[in-house]
Amino acid sequence: MLSGTPLLADDRLVVETLEGLTLGELAFDPGQEICLTWAHSVTGGRVADCFENRDGTMVLARSFLHDFAAGLGEVAGRGTLRSAAEGGYWIDGIDEAIPDNALRLRIGAPRVGHVLTDGTDRLNLSARASGASVMIRLRPHSS
Repeated sequence: MLSGTPLLADDRLVVETLEGLTLGELAFDPGQEICLTWAHSVTGGRVADCFENRDGTMVLARSFLHDFAAGLGEVAGRGTLRSAAEGGYWIDGIDEAIPDNALRLRIGAPRVGHVLTDGTDRLNLSARASGASVMIRLRPHSS
């Protein structure tokens, strides 16, 4: 099992195969943000979806887009667009709860570089399980 931090938090963000095998986990305290980053499949530019633990609910809080190419862009009424200092754009205030606290993902190849990070610790999913279908789920410590 790959673990990004000691499991001292009440809640964890767990990555598991569809068969239930745990591939890794990060501490995910209430109020904390964890981002899933990757390279866009067409342009290769950086993309990120950032999730917050809001009192036990996994919420898509914001997204980063390197540009508006190949299907990327803002959806009217879904957050607020702002320019990022390093280039690209953030869409803040998306605030969409993830159904059942679980997000299904097919992990991309190493060139795609799917990574979960809390800004300090990282789980490199593409290096660990390229091509696998997984569930990324917020799991309370008591589960």
